[in-house]
Amino acid sequence: MSLIDSFKLVLAPPHPEAKPFLLASGATTLITRFLGKKLSCPLLRHAGTASGLFFGFCLYFFRDPERTTPARSDVAVAPADGRVVSVEKIAPPAELGMGTAPVWRIATFLSVLDVHINRMPAAGTVTRIAYHPGQFLNASLDKASELNERNALSLTLPDGRMLAVVQIAGLIARRIVCSVSEGMKVEAGERFGLIRFGSRTDLYLPPGVEPLVSAGQTMVGGETVMARL
Repeated sequence: MSLIDSFKLVLAPPHPEAKPFLLASGATTLITRFLGKKLSCPLLRHAGTASGLFFGFCLYFFRDPERTTPARSDVAVAPADGRVVSVEKIAPPAELGMGTAPVWRIATFLSVLDVHINRMPAAGTVTRIAYHPGQFLNASLDKASELNERNALSLTLPDGRMLAVVQIAGLIARRIVCSVSEGMKVEAGERFGLIRFGSRTDLYLPPGVEPLVSAGQTMVGGETVMARL
């Protein structure tokens, strides 16, 4: 990646979900800095500096770069940026009604420094969406998939097979955003939501499909091939 491409990634426009945070922190920065200078109050100036730093963090956290998805219908791409923390066989979430037979699950942990936009792993139709309230444990822990707040989606592929994507809230995450609905037709790499701040995204592959990634690998949402379908 060239230096220019690196800057484009960091300076990518923010997702619309950033708007309230940017407006609030931006206004707070201007007001506190102005009053701090006018009243000669160091405490207000420091508060303005802190809110300015938070403004910059929000710009970085909510960045929404463009991605180039492989032009192939026979692969599943990463639904999120981050580090793969586990690859194991396990039954899909019960709330999706996909049966109890174990399938390969690839769990990707997103730190606050990763791009947090979720993307569809393949083209198909959103069959079911199931929100499940829960705890806010460290998303890198294996039990987070069962105990944490989550939003699960099942996706029916053109050939009738099904896979699932689960958005899981993390230690400091307090909102899961999902912008698709049941019955929608989607394309591979298409944006479908995000989680703030720090989270995890699990991909459940169709029966018989083997993963091509291992724990410890770094994923690029919408680009990295996780499996051949």
